[in-house]
Amino acid sequence: MTHVARPTEFQRDITPYRRPVASKAVPQPGLLARLFDAVFENRQRQAQRDVEAYLARSGHRLTDSIEREIDKRLFSSGWNAR
Repeated sequence: MTHVARPTEFQRDITPYRRPVASKAVPQPGLLARLFDAVFENRQRQAQRDVEAYLARSGHRLTDSIEREIDKRLFSSGWNAR
C-alpha cells in the first residue's frame, strides 16, 4: 500500500495548506485600453458639439437634407477623394 506524507507529519508548526483568498476586485483596464477609451470619448463629444452647432446654424430644424449633410461631415470629415 502506498502512503503519501503530508507536510504536517514532518513538522508540527506548519499550518495546513490553505486556498488563496479570491479577490473580488475588478481588474483595471490596461494603459492602451484607457487611452483608446479617452480618445473615443473625446471624438464623440466633439462630434456632438459639431452636430449641435450645425443644427443651431440651420435654425434647429432636422430635415433629410440636413441629416445627410451631418452624416457627410461626420463620416468623411469633409474629405474629398479627388
